[in-house]
Amino acid sequence: MAFGSFNPSRPHQMMSDINVTPMVDVMLVLLVIFILTAPMFTHAIRLDLPQAQAAVAPPHGQPVTVSLDAAGQIYWNDERVDAAGFEARLAEAAALPEPPELQLRADRATRYEAVAEVMAAAQAHGLTRLGFVTDPRKKTP
Repeated sequence: MAFGSFNPSRPHQMMSDINVTPMVDVMLVLLVIFILTAPMFTHAIRLDLPQAQAAVAPPHGQPVTVSLDAAGQIYWNDERVDAAGFEARLAEAAALPEPPELQLRADRATRYEAVAEVMAAAQAHGLTRLGFVTDPRKKTP
């Protein structure tokens, strides 16, 4: 790295090397700043939340399990139904004084289109309480 010279034989020669010293200085300063501030971003806030006693919410009827297999077949509480039967059961459930919660279970290979159609049909019949059921991942050792 050349910093220039005081050679009187070539007084107007231009320096062709890039001076990277200021860039390295700035980068080191930024590195120190990030090292010092990084723990502040991950600091958790300790809260002492108040304790409260509440009555258990009354159950809203028996939930209905709607399952979709990989082929897109619909099951109502583990009983296979066709599209017309599914629509009829949705209408019956919506007519109840307390509409049930639909618990939607879909195979991993199920097309999103089939899941969206089931959700749209439930919404069209006025069933707005919909839950997605998943299996928790098993932790591998």
